[in-house]
Amino acid sequence: MTFGTPTSGRLGRGLVAPLTLSAALLIAAVFLGVVDLPAADILAVLAGRGSDDADLVIGTIRIPRILTGILAGAHFAVAGLLLQAITRNPLADPTILGISQGATLTVTIFLLFAVYGSGADAHTLYSLPLHWLPLVACAGGMLTGLLVYYLAMRNRLSVLRLTLSGIAIGATLHALAMGLIAGWGSSRFEIVMQWLSGSLYARSWEHVVFLLPFTFAAAVALPLLHRSIDMLRFEEDVARSFGLSYRLHFSLVLLTACGLAASAVGTVGPLIFVGLVVPHLAHFLAGRSFGMVMPLTVVLGASLVTGADLAGRLLGQAEEIPIGVITALTGAPVLLFLLRRRS
Repeated sequence: MTFGTPTSGRLGRGLVAPLTLSAALLIAAVFLGVVDLPAADILAVLAGRGSDDADLVIGTIRIPRILTGILAGAHFAVAGLLLQAITRNPLADPTILGISQGATLTVTIFLLFAVYGSGADAHTLYSLPLHWLPLVACAGGMLTGLLVYYLAMRNRLSVLRLTLSGIAIGATLHALAMGLIAGWGSSRFEIVMQWLSGSLYARSWEHVVFLLPFTFAAAVALPLLHRSIDMLRFEEDVARSFGLSYRLHFSLVLLTACGLAASAVGTVGPLIFVGLVVPHLAHFLAGRSFGMVMPLTVVLGASLVTGADLAGRLLGQAEEIPIGVITALTGAPVLLFLLRRRS
């Protein structure tokens, strides 16, 4: 899906403005937060000679939180771009394959069994093995994506069957998860609700390390799949006429999208608007040049999540506003603007 062919001046602005914005947000996210630290103390930490208290806030809390947001935002955005391209559906995002819903259900079931198994007080929030949540959610998202893929690949690959299977399975899994949450009623499920809203609260270097293998794998795979992604935007018969092994390359691109989406959902929760809006904005700025759209999508996705987290921290202070709320409030108007410009 495209929004027109840009002029060279517009193309330059499409690159410079997001890069500038991303750098500004990164700097602001490091220097601003609930804990007010002097700029000199922050610079000292970055230089490796800060105090223990400043190093705790910056090196242990803020920087891993920011890096997690950057990686997760890029994962969501690129996954949305890939899914929109191969399904030829401008509304595609990780929810279209049930990835977000599958992750939600597995997290809910995991916490439910952890509550039963712990034997602790029903209102003790932090007796749960929360460090397992990213892996559990990622596994649930990937398994759901594979199930949808299997249903779509029976007999002959069908993009329509893939989409409809994803919607049906996603709706079922979401309903099951919500039913479990409503029926259980434990205060521990405040964790699930916070996760569902999208949050970078308490994200650490462990989360950065968890995301990096998926980032590196995608960084290797996507340049190799560049031509395939371009061809997959056409109907199957047209793509095959260019010599593309449609089923194989569709599967590889879909697997890459699933891995990126599931890892991001597992780490920060389901942020719907990132994967939906960012590809449209990147196309609007870069036009038909897919070689420009991809890096622009990475930058915009990272910027959106970083900026939303910063806004949630500054506006909510100790009671942070979830990222999902900020991305919805900003993403919906942007999407409506882009659709109006396209029409």
